[in-house]
Amino acid sequence: MISKNKVIILLYMTVLIILTACNNESASEKIYTHLEEAVQLEKEFEDQQDLITDLEVKEQEIYSEIIDLGMEEYNQIVELADEAIEIIHERKTLIEKEKNSIEASQEEFRKIEPLLEEYEDGKTKDKGKEMFEVMINRYTSYEKLNKEYINSLEKEEKLYELLKDEDLEQDQLTNQINKINDSYQQVLKANDAFNSYTVQYNDLKREFYELAEIEVNYKE
Repeated sequence: MISKNKVIILLYMTVLIILTACNNESASEKIYTHLEEAVQLEKEFEDQQDLITDLEVKEQEIYSEIIDLGMEEYNQIVELADEAIEIIHERKTLIEKEKNSIEASQEEFRKIEPLLEEYEDGKTKDKGKEMFEVMINRYTSYEKLNKEYINSLEKEEKLYELLKDEDLEQDQLTNQINKINDSYQQVLKANDAFNSYTVQYNDLKREFYELAEIEVNYKE
């Protein structure tokens, strides 16, 4: 089974001085606040990553242990399968926290949309709108990633239920493993898209801050 790739996180930027012209100062201050608050709201998302990875590794170890056992050790197989299912449930809980964090971030981020209209400078406004569009695409790509990952977890749980069946046939096992691997290919594809949008957004935010003359200190 394939583990979910490490995600790329957003950059947090600490403001030093806001140098925008007077007519844009208020918009810049508000936009900066919303953008960096959106990053902070994703902290819960970031915090789940290592925990999820650790559980993925633990589950993989259990799966390998089950495969090495013979049916004469059926009771041990059932015990391990139940343990793996419990880990899947833990992963679902962490994924839900991750999702809630992203949704809170999106709600905060969307507050900048009307503020971008306050810029008289076309380049700044256009860059802001480009940044906004990429970030919205990032949130959308996360929704797909979350959906694909949950789908994979459901298939994994089905696998362990099958492994608890004394009459399990090899074809059934192989078929379910193939479904899981196919599902995780979709997870990896969605994760790549999410990471790509994250990189694009981080770059565009730097460019936007420069055009808006918002001087910041980058903490990556």
